Amino acid sequence: MPYNEALAIRIRNAFYEKNIVFTEKKMFSGICFMVDDKMCCGTHVDKKNNEDVLLCRIGENEYEKALEIVNCIPMEFTGKPMKGYVYVTENGIKSPKDLEHWLQLCLDFNPLAKKSKK
Repeated sequence: MPYNEALAIRIRNAFYEKNIVFTEKKMFSGICFMVDDKMCCGTHVDKKNNEDVLLCRIGENEYEKALEIVNCIPMEFTGKPMKGYVYVTENGIKSPKDLEHWLQLCLDFNPLAKKSKK
């Protein structure tokens, strides 16, 4: 599965710095980072333009606000937008501060997220 290993390392390091307990799961043409057994964020290759993106699970309350930010696009993995999930392009996460912003949105939503049925 092709994915941006450099982005995965940046996510891991950010979580380590915050003492976040997480696991990794290969999915969505990349790696999904699970926090409290719930999808939090991940790496992905957008097949439309072959660009590496950050997959963010931010919830429906932050969804519309996030889409107003440059370099944030709806997650359309199944062909239609998935409310509560967005992709952030490489340009939107170049700086550590930008990546931190998006990861924090994911972490803030995580306690409210529902676990997937096994």
